Amino acid sequence: MKRYAWPILILGACTVREPKVPRAAAPSQPTRPASTAPASEPVTDGVRVLELTSTAELVTPASSEYAEVRLAVSPDGATMLWGSTNRPGGAGGWDVWLSRYTGTAWSAPSSAGFNSPGNDFDPAFSPDGKYVYFFSNRAGGLGGDDLYRAAVVLDGFGAAEHLDGAVNSPGSEWAPTPLADGSLLFASDGRGGAGRHDLFVAAAAGTGFAPAVALAGELNTSADELDAAMLADGSLVFARSTDVDHDPIALFFAARTSGRYDVGTVLTGAVNVEGGFTLGPSTDPGDTSVLYFSGQRPELSAGRSDLYRIGYRIR
Repeated sequence: MKRYAWPILILGACTVREPKVPRAAAPSQPTRPASTAPASEPVTDGVRVLELTSTAELVTPASSEYAEVRLAVSPDGATMLWGSTNRPGGAGGWDVWLSRYTGTAWSAPSSAGFNSPGNDFDPAFSPDGKYVYFFSNRAGGLGGDDLYRAAVVLDGFGAAEHLDGAVNSPGSEWAPTPLADGSLLFASDGRGGAGRHDLFVAAAAGTGFAPAVALAGELNTSADELDAAMLADGSLVFARSTDVDHDPIALFFAARTSGRYDVGTVLTGAVNVEGGFTLGPSTDPGDTSVLYFSGQRPELSAGRSDLYRIGYRIR
């Protein structure tokens, strides 16, 4: 089961900005970071460069005194989903929470309808907005945490659908990321690989998926690789830890060349916190200049783990 060894830090109160209207043509989008001079030196991989173009900002109203991880923004920008390990009022253990844009503000967080008495976590919308993917340890899986999806319907979500053995295994699968070509990117410790959790991709096949294969290249190592977000050019931002259950977690950038990924370069202190737990990257379907991530930044924090946005570009 996925778990995090976050330290409990007592920090001073901070002011959380009200959401702004980011684009006149699409007022339902979450707040975008203002473009500024680069907040840090570029991260270079020898082929492509990830350059951070703003400082990190809290995402409201999702960030709170509770532990919030991995923001998912719907393709129309009208809904935000995220996971929380300890927000009260959900269906059971860890739950997925949602907020909808009403035209003037974001609604108060509420529990997603597909939550179970077990743990439900790591939500992600499909690029067409028809499904939400997530992991759960509810009864009926193949073992550990399994991947599920729920259809997006007018009044919320349909029933949770278990993905079959082409994706799930007797181990634990985390952080499903549906891609534009219909394939599914995710982390697993039950399919072999280079070490602990590795990153895999399952190609689309009919209404489901073909058997998953490890990402090509040097990215997967003896450590834990998890929580991958694919950027517009095919490169990845992902999380790595020597032991995700006990050791710090940091975000890395990996470039893709001829279909293969390099081992990755750690992002700077504008995103990562030394000795901290920075994870859950995701992208904004309406703005390719925005990267979301989860963690606890000492200069700007609402709780134990918060959701942040930061500007970036690839060059």
